Amino acid sequence: MSSNVVPVPNEENIIIISQHEQNKLHKTKLSFIDIVSFLKEIIAKLDIKKVIHSVKVGIALVLVSLLYLLDPLFQKVGQNAMWAIITVIVVFEFFTGATLRKGINRAIGTVLGGGLGCLAATLADESGEIGGALVVGISVIIIGVGATYSRLIPSVKKKYDYGVMIFILTFSLVVVSGVRADKIMKLAGERLSNIGMGFAVCIFTSFIYPIWAGDELHFSTATKFDKLATSIQGCIECFVIANDKEKKATIDISECKSVMHSKSSDESLANFAKWEPWHGKFGFFYPWEKYLNIGEVLRELAAMIISFKGCIQSVRQSSPTERDNIREPCEKIGLSLATILMELGESIRDMKRCRAKSLITQCMREELSLLVNLDKNNNSTNHESTLGLASFVFQILEMVDKVELLATKVEELGEIAHFHNKKLDV
Repeated sequence: MSSNVVPVPNEENIIIISQHEQNKLHKTKLSFIDIVSFLKEIIAKLDIKKVIHSVKVGIALVLVSLLYLLDPLFQKVGQNAMWAIITVIVVFEFFTGATLRKGINRAIGTVLGGGLGCLAATLADESGEIGGALVVGISVIIIGVGATYSRLIPSVKKKYDYGVMIFILTFSLVVVSGVRADKIMKLAGERLSNIGMGFAVCIFTSFIYPIWAGDELHFSTATKFDKLATSIQGCIECFVIANDKEKKATIDISECKSVMHSKSSDESLANFAKWEPWHGKFGFFYPWEKYLNIGEVLRELAAMIISFKGCIQSVRQSSPTERDNIREPCEKIGLSLATILMELGESIRDMKRCRAKSLITQCMREELSLLVNLDKNNNSTNHESTLGLASFVFQILEMVDKVELLATKVEELGEIAHFHNKKLDV
């Protein structure tokens, strides 16, 4: 078996590299390139925001662990340092607003629960053995019942549920601990200071590359307009080529379903956004409730589009000839609706006012009247086909009204949030 050798000059002697060694080095180089490309693919698939959040949690845990690792700090805080670590683990959330909300709720609940617990414990300590037991039992019942009932009130549960839960926990631990009143005050102060240190670490790390719930709600709302516009375009395209047997069109309504299932997410984001400080274009008392109102109308429109899709694909739909009569105005109206929705989404995304409502009035009224007249002049003897055509026209009219309502809602948001006027091209 022959092997080629390549002389490589060196300062003192010559190194002979065989063909086998060259192939081995080449394979090693290729494997390294493959590993790098594989790592790049993994990183590309990762959500950068989730990675940042995970890193921030790790940094917060390292910082708060210094209370244990550094002897000077440990001598001051002692075993109560675990409350700082627990606070970081429990309080740190993905969005900055959620972290602030949870931290403030925990602080208020701890202070109020600890304060009332100390008062009840002091009163029980001065009431003797039997009287003290009665004081503890009655106070736990009253506070437990009252606080638990308040958690069931929707407005309290929405904003302060975690704080009320911490209040019940802190009060119960302080009252039933059996520790004397003087020691309770000292223990409560130490734990409160450690919880405060943990909360401070959470806030500090949370504001490193902050992830704002307000930004997420703002851009997700704008994106929903684009999703619904794409769905309407798909429906109109399917309707237009329905008579062509050589062409087949499918309507993807997955985007509509995602919009319909976004209510809980929107409400959570709006709740977190209210706790966030001034950042970017979003100041204090920003009208986040308007986003929820717009989201509600968007979900209603998404349901209409799904119903519209069912109407188009129904076996009881009108005949191809009858569809041809209304195809042109339907196509124009559908494309106009999609364009207006995209413009409304762009208006919210860029925080600039648009003329979407006037576009509806100017461009679509003529097509709508033409469509209605064509439907009225339909002289088909097939009642099932006539009913299908009327249902189709009705769905379009309803979507136009809903888009007009959306335009009104966006204009109201623009006035309250002080959207800028769009610069007109000269």
